[in-house]
Amino acid sequence: MYTDFVLHQMSNNNSQSADWWRGAVIYQIYPRSFNDSNGDGIGDLRGITERLSYIADLGVDAIWVCPFYASPMMDGGYDVSDYRVVHPMFGTIQDFDELVSQAHQYKIKVMIDLVLSHTSDQHEWFVHSQKKETNKYSDWYVWADGKSSSSATSESNNSEPPNNWLSLFAGSAWEWSEERSQYYLHNFWKSQPDLNFHNPDLQDEILNVVKFWLERGVDGFRIDTANYFFHDLQLRDNPLIENANARADGLPAGTEYSKQQHIYDKSRPENLQFLARLRKLIDSYPNRVLLAEIGDDHALERMAEYTHGSNRFHMAYSFHLLEENFDIDSVTRLLTEIDQGLKEGWPCWSLSNHDVPRVITRWFPNADDDAKQKLSIVLLAMLTSLRGSLCIYQGEELGLDEAEVPFELMQDSFGINHWPTFKGRDGCRTPMPWNEVAPSYGFSRASKTWLPMSQDHGQKNSAFQSVQPHSVLNTTKRLLALRGDHPSLRFGTFNIKKINGNCVEILRSFGNQRMQVFLNFSNQSQTVAMRDLDTFKILQNIVENVGEIRNGALEMPPYSATFLQNI
Repeated sequence: MYTDFVLHQMSNNNSQSADWWRGAVIYQIYPRSFNDSNGDGIGDLRGITERLSYIADLGVDAIWVCPFYASPMMDGGYDVSDYRVVHPMFGTIQDFDELVSQAHQYKIKVMIDLVLSHTSDQHEWFVHSQKKETNKYSDWYVWADGKSSSSATSESNNSEPPNNWLSLFAGSAWEWSEERSQYYLHNFWKSQPDLNFHNPDLQDEILNVVKFWLERGVDGFRIDTANYFFHDLQLRDNPLIENANARADGLPAGTEYSKQQHIYDKSRPENLQFLARLRKLIDSYPNRVLLAEIGDDHALERMAEYTHGSNRFHMAYSFHLLEENFDIDSVTRLLTEIDQGLKEGWPCWSLSNHDVPRVITRWFPNADDDAKQKLSIVLLAMLTSLRGSLCIYQGEELGLDEAEVPFELMQDSFGINHWPTFKGRDGCRTPMPWNEVAPSYGFSRASKTWLPMSQDHGQKNSAFQSVQPHSVLNTTKRLLALRGDHPSLRFGTFNIKKINGNCVEILRSFGNQRMQVFLNFSNQSQTVAMRDLDTFKILQNIVENVGEIRNGALEMPPYSATFLQNI
């Protein structure tokens, strides 16, 4: 059955198949930092359209465009004030339509970020919901009375929040509204009130928003905070975790948030009922896809639950490789656990995104520039060898590391509020370098960009790398072509194990095709004894730093990636 599915995929060149997303490579674009078409120092939708030939040349299947909707930009666009309006800094709805049209001509699918669990407090819905007078929107957000103290009155906030729920960004998840004389729920910033999905009218309107973009030709949605839609109607306190050492939702152990079991403020069973409605709408349009972002204390269990069957998400976005530290044992263990634990569910992997430091800095902070470039290739070789779909974050194909953004130039409110303990997310959001011309390196005609350009990134610009045969950029193209040409890498069974210290072996198998991938993350050569060497051949001209077979063993140079295919 699975073989028939893959053969169907290949015969349809994958792009016209309903299952095009299986094994697909998705290129994530943070539009504010990708390419500026009008010279104002800010990336925009036309800027993305201008670079579609570059994206197509990479060999990806789809793009994921981060929010470009109307927003006060308190959280980088993830605080939406109108779901159907393009923020003027990014252009117009006509610019978006042109992007979709041009992308489809390049046979690139277009996925967009939808933030459905909450809006901006400047959204028209919340402005009306906050009023004392009953109106259409009164119950569209989560409102509750506080726990009254002896001095509390209905006209004051001399009361405690309704329960112990916490914001992911620190502090109580409840904020007092003087206008309405009640608390409202916000799982994130207080400027991002949570929508009340228990209200059927709100659900209907959210589905209308999804339909609006489906009608404009988008091929799929990355659903932000997909397990946060519903809350416990009884507003019960979350149980506490004593001596919590596990990370929760990407926050380090020891935060107040990580010390609660989040069983009442998210991942509620009602979520699955709404997902069935959402999936039914998606399935009424051909070849569309849903990608869930799931942050949960029990992430693997939740990913399996949310991708089970045919009435939920097609695939789930994994945070597991976005952790702060690199450890071979942990990586091999979690990849094995997820592959086995998801069963028929489908993961979507990434090593970097717009919310975490770039992977080469995060995992190898002490590596020198030469080692970082080689390790960037090894990391991409690992990513393209995983079972599931993949997300490559803009600039990852250039081997960009985390940029240093001084405090006075920071834009991310998270970083500004937590400085200097946490430097925020601006370091991974600085503009893309397209050529060697300082100060904007081809990103913009403006000399001053919304975030400062990194001179170090400028030296790694795409124009320079495009003519270097073994650059990170050109190696990425070959890796993606290899994955696209070999069903074993895109669809096959998966096995990974640690070998020789900081090295791993990945085995992918589909039908009669087998692929062995050996990755050396260490700065020392490694030797691996191999059986059946006469039945495998090393694929040359994929990665420059490749192993050699000598005396019945594979000799792996430092920071190398070797692909062997059965003969």
